[in-house]
Amino acid sequence: MNTHDLTAFIAVVDAGSIVQAANRLHLTQPAITRRVQSLEALLGVELLDRQSKPLRPSSVGREVYAKGRQLLRAESELMATVDPAVEPEGELRLGMPPYLADMMLATPVDRLREAYPRLALRIQTSWSPSLTASLEGDQLDVAVLGYANGAAPPASLVATSFSSQPIRIVAAPSLGLPAKVDVRGLAGFSWVLSQSGCGMRSALRSALEVAGLPFDVTVEAAGSELQLSLVARGAGLGMVTADLLERSVYRHQLKILTVTDFRPEVAAWLVHRALPPRLVAPVALLLEELQKLPMARPARKRRA
Repeated sequence: MNTHDLTAFIAVVDAGSIVQAANRLHLTQPAITRRVQSLEALLGVELLDRQSKPLRPSSVGREVYAKGRQLLRAESELMATVDPAVEPEGELRLGMPPYLADMMLATPVDRLREAYPRLALRIQTSWSPSLTASLEGDQLDVAVLGYANGAAPPASLVATSFSSQPIRIVAAPSLGLPAKVDVRGLAGFSWVLSQSGCGMRSALRSALEVAGLPFDVTVEAAGSELQLSLVARGAGLGMVTADLLERSVYRHQLKILTVTDFRPEVAAWLVHRALPPRLVAPVALLLEELQKLPMARPARKRRA
């Protein structure tokens, strides 16, 4: 089916005459007539009641008119998905780890919603292994992933590192730990940590196992503020990125430990597969806003 013929027919119905339809589409009257006749020949029915003034669709023409408008709208939406000049719409499926959710759900996401109001955000919060699997399985379009101690996203994904933060080990002063200690000096203490899957937790577990020490998690809790509140009350040792510790209301109730043989860092990456054209500009804006966060540093891009 030639959609130009369908467009001409719909214009005639909307305008009530071939003359007005020709003016709207900047065509001649014979051209409009030929296009309507071509559509009628294809469908094998008369679409217009040519005895009426103004022109009206026949009974079957009314149904073709309604379905035709749906078809043209679908065609327009289809073209918008591959034309970066068209305002993005549809969904942007975004994943992020819990420890970054508070910061990302503020300015970066708000800025994205303001710039692209027709783009619906679908946000999933999970740890990096789960988010990576969702990216590779096409359940997410883009994700912010955290990797500790030099680890990086899979090489099959487009990844840009926008932040690197030292990880602080903290304790309640009441535990009596010295300010400087090695990993073995932490033996005998339990931990307040995020759930399994957190990159910081994995780095700590590896360091303790290398030293032949037990890894005892006494409390698993989501959210850095809840964890730090428990650590401040003596529930166990904790670990948190430097920026989140600085922003915490509990920072003055905690003692920062220098662990001489464990100096972990966590890097935040914006990661995605090859993007459809409609999402290129929104994802670029998201990265730009992430780079403005206090924790950010100059971006390092690694393209698949």
